[in-house]
Amino acid sequence: MDRKFLQKPSVEELNKLGENTISEVLGMSFTEIGDDFLIAKMPVDKRTHQPYGLLHGGASVVLAETLGSVAAMLMVDPEKFYCVGLDINANHIRGIKEGWVYGKTTPVHIGRTTQVWHIEIKNEREQLICVSRITMAVVKK
Repeated sequence: MDRKFLQKPSVEELNKLGENTISEVLGMSFTEIGDDFLIAKMPVDKRTHQPYGLLHGGASVVLAETLGSVAAMLMVDPEKFYCVGLDINANHIRGIKEGWVYGKTTPVHIGRTTQVWHIEIKNEREQLICVSRITMAVVKK
């Protein structure tokens, strides 16, 4: 796919979007923005654990949805359109108890009315923790 972001904010600007949101509560932060991909990290600690001390699958989904949603918005003119989630799925591949996970989103389909984004979440050793896909609706303002 050869679609590049229409907007190219800085990592700092992307991180400001997360202030006072679930992203801030979970400790997420963007670390890299490419021409058509985003990378963010999230700690694996008491904020993101489930009762058995592992990364909560819901926290992984929040990371995936944050990445896919922000990436979708960077593909449109924000004066004319906004993007909302239609569907998200996640397969939890490997458990993790501590450290950091890193999510990377890349486009699968960038259309006029929908977008589909692929998200891989890996641990610090590059082992796959979760794979997710989000479908976004592109809505006229």
